[in-house]
Amino acid sequence: MHLRSFAALALLTTSLTPQLAAAEKGKPEVTALTQRSGGPVDPEQAKLQLDTVDLAIEVFPDKETIAGTATLAFTAKAPLIRLLIDLDRNLPVSAIEIDGTPLKPGAWTNPEGRLFVTLPAPIPAGGKVTAKLTYGGTPHVAIRAPWDDGIVWAKTKDGQPWIATTSEGSGCDLFWPCLDMPSGEPERMDLHITVPKGLKAPSNGVLKGVDTLPDGRTTWNWSAKHPNTYAIALNIAPYELIEGDYKSRFGNTIRMQYWYLPGEEAQAKGLFAEFAPTLDFFETLIGPYPFGDEKMGVVETPHLGMEHQTINAYGNGYKKAAEGFDWLFQHEFSHEWFGNQLTAGNWDDYWLHEGYGAYMQPLYGLWREGQARYAAMMAAQRTGIRNKAPIVSGQIRTEEQVYDEDKGGPGGDIYNKGAWMLHTLRDLIGDKAFFEVTTRAVYGRPDPRPGNFKPRFGSTAEYRRIVNEVTGKDYGWFFDVYLSEAALPDLVESRSGDALTLAWKTPGDRPFPMPVEVQIGLDGPVKVVPMTGGSGTLAVPAGEHIIIDPAAKILRRSLAIEAVQAQRQAEAQ
Repeated sequence: MHLRSFAALALLTTSLTPQLAAAEKGKPEVTALTQRSGGPVDPEQAKLQLDTVDLAIEVFPDKETIAGTATLAFTAKAPLIRLLIDLDRNLPVSAIEIDGTPLKPGAWTNPEGRLFVTLPAPIPAGGKVTAKLTYGGTPHVAIRAPWDDGIVWAKTKDGQPWIATTSEGSGCDLFWPCLDMPSGEPERMDLHITVPKGLKAPSNGVLKGVDTLPDGRTTWNWSAKHPNTYAIALNIAPYELIEGDYKSRFGNTIRMQYWYLPGEEAQAKGLFAEFAPTLDFFETLIGPYPFGDEKMGVVETPHLGMEHQTINAYGNGYKKAAEGFDWLFQHEFSHEWFGNQLTAGNWDDYWLHEGYGAYMQPLYGLWREGQARYAAMMAAQRTGIRNKAPIVSGQIRTEEQVYDEDKGGPGGDIYNKGAWMLHTLRDLIGDKAFFEVTTRAVYGRPDPRPGNFKPRFGSTAEYRRIVNEVTGKDYGWFFDVYLSEAALPDLVESRSGDALTLAWKTPGDRPFPMPVEVQIGLDGPVKVVPMTGGSGTLAVPAGEHIIIDPAAKILRRSLAIEAVQAQRQAEAQ
């Protein structure tokens, strides 16, 4: 969840007040290439398939620097004469080995944040090559994580280091050499994180062991399968740990861990108590927890949150909520399914992450308390829909082109509008079909069980195809209006005598045969107007009170909400 564009969530900031370290925010500056994540792939870089990564990285809180050795194993999808690897040039490379042979200085260059490595010999298509890079320096410091990216050098209340990274917006190259694109996931990543004495470094995947060095420093060894590149994270502090086991309805046992700061045991236990019920909700509605053979992990951070695979960042300050659960924890955890298991290969399709991620909170409200809670939470999201740009452009886009409205992107609409679109789709096709569609999209199959699936890439085009396959109907008209147009469909009503006429008005006059419910009288029956061809008529006694779409099932234009938004904008100006 890149919160920079989620206006509704931006109002919710952590009650924790970490003491900031001396690092200057936004420094050292990064190039435009490093700032960018995703977008059209360089044809030469597209020849690379990243198989595995072994990253040994040491963090020096006193100097606010890092030093690392990254071993990247590639398969050549086409003949190679050089490697193109993304890495912030503020982290200069001091040595490179190719398949164990050191390269001479001058065999690599990094002018703008992409490392060009000339290979000693060409690699044929299908060939393997391993690059070992030694690098280090001063990583870019986040200005206001997670609204922007980089490292956060903070202090706990008693002055000890509290360090975290976020990289969804700018990408993995902010602190390790990678292929900075959604499709750059390796099959496996091993991390060896060395920290000063007394500190701990929870990270992604499974903990393989902790090595204690002669001077008291410790190296934390983790291994993660199929990690989302921006979901790799460093988290360093004098953490304490609560852990336990969850007996899944699918027969496996999942280790649950929460890493928190000293002095917060009571609050930490309260949050940890939410882990098992939330797991049960997701496993019941969607399917097996995707990383059950690793862990369900959460770590307290000096920033609000992020969906770091199996070690989700949490910084919501243990806020109480009327819904009875912590929305931030629940939202980030939803990304284990929608983001880390199902990953959009193109930022243009990130509504699959954030639309579903945002929809999971109202659905959890429904699961826990029923329809009234669900309706209240959906209503809260509805006021945040801005309709400035289509959710999907049909182009290969960068993260900024999606999240930044000033760059023409849909911004926060991939959250709120995405969630409301799913709400409408669920009612249109029914719960059975909707959750089958969701399961197929997440796992690539209708019958997921632990061990019979792995993380996968999805797209809007695939999602549309799955909906049609599951329902046996063509719902292209639905997605054409909600995803490909900025403006919402407008329902125009008119009455003449005993006839109520309804007609959909859509951008570009696109077809939109969305059926509409009409309640006749406050306690009267609810009738369905089929709207075949985009319009329909219903017999209603003249003067009888009517309510259009009484259960608010349809995402459509609202003059009232537009007026409220206009007033807020005027007041802000």
